[in-house]
Amino acid sequence: MTSPFAGLGAAVDRGIAQGLAKVTGSVLGPYQVAIVRIGFALTWLLFLLREFPHRSELYGPDSPWSFDLAERLIAGNHAFTALIWSDNRGWFELVYAVAIVSSVMLLVGWRTRTASVLFMIGVLSLQNRSVFMGDGGDNVVHLMAIYLVFTRCGKVWSVDRRLADRAAARAAAEPEISADLATARAGSDPVGVGLWVLLAAALVLATSMGKLSTEWKVALWAGLLLQMLWWAVRRYAPGEPRSVLDIMANVIHNGAMLVIVVEVCLIYSTAGWYKIQGSRWEDGTALYYPLHLDDFTPWPSLSHALAGNSLMVMLITYGTVIVQVAFPFTLFNRKVKNVLLGAMMLEHASIAIVLGLPIFSLAMIAADSVFLPTNFLRWLGQRVARLLHLTPAPRAAVAIPGSRQAGDGVPAEDTPAAEPVTDLG
Repeated sequence: MTSPFAGLGAAVDRGIAQGLAKVTGSVLGPYQVAIVRIGFALTWLLFLLREFPHRSELYGPDSPWSFDLAERLIAGNHAFTALIWSDNRGWFELVYAVAIVSSVMLLVGWRTRTASVLFMIGVLSLQNRSVFMGDGGDNVVHLMAIYLVFTRCGKVWSVDRRLADRAAARAAAEPEISADLATARAGSDPVGVGLWVLLAAALVLATSMGKLSTEWKVALWAGLLLQMLWWAVRRYAPGEPRSVLDIMANVIHNGAMLVIVVEVCLIYSTAGWYKIQGSRWEDGTALYYPLHLDDFTPWPSLSHALAGNSLMVMLITYGTVIVQVAFPFTLFNRKVKNVLLGAMMLEHASIAIVLGLPIFSLAMIAADSVFLPTNFLRWLGQRVARLLHLTPAPRAAVAIPGSRQAGDGVPAEDTPAAEPVTDLG
């Protein structure tokens, strides 16, 4: 009699092998991480521009949270902020300007690796300088700025991607070029090298002046040395060493994507379960109270009209709790998950309008975007490209080995023309 477990071991081994091949050999969710990159870069950029007239009161020399108080707090929690290095107004303006420029770079996907690091530095520097100025949306931006550094978020919908496609097409059109010359072209990138040399000089200066805590000193130096190693391997050893580093980059990216997914699930699950414990959420009247607060009623007539409809208040209150608690449990059913995802995005859009919290809402919608289906994102990308009159960048006729992020000491990405795509949504 044949054992019911016959072949089980082989099936398990085959499943493990396929899973490892997917995790190490491809970038999971390239469209999802691209929309997350764009969403958070746009959110932070709009916040910086909106608060530009008040920047000094929020994070600068005129802040109620004085430089001395910030310095004492940072000495205790060892958080990173470049604004604590000096109380000079010129230094503050420089950091604020770098935050704006890096947001634009990350938004369009130009020199994505450099942009992601500078974006993280800008976010942490401003938010950790005045810790009491933020809200829930700022906390999400804070976390995602760190996570994006570990992702390959310029694979699609980026200037780097278009530059890589054009370079690959030129290489395919010139088959007579020797392998050595092609490798030299691939490794040469004076702008990217210059950017990283500038960052290295700044890091050396900060380290020599004792401005960094031990944790951040190790993290930033490790990142810089890894980038130097990647450039050297790409320039002088493009064979197996590069393949190994590319596998490592895929694993780090896929791990970061998993962290982002788990983070979003934790945000909603904890929010939903805490709401269940509140008496106002239990009796269905929680929405009524913020609609009567002056700070959350940009449109008083709209807020009062909604608050006056008790049935609508009850439905929205209970619906919010149900969606937040249920969402993490629906990830394995795409149809139900997509319905709840649309409901949550609509809810955040409503919060932006009714309660006057646009930055918070944009941050949450950007975080939710990690669950959007790939087919929808491709369709959306095509519509936006047509709207902006963007022509598709030429693709190479042959597959070129995948690489790390564009720019930043290496030229734009040169992934295969037919790159594998795994849907997170």
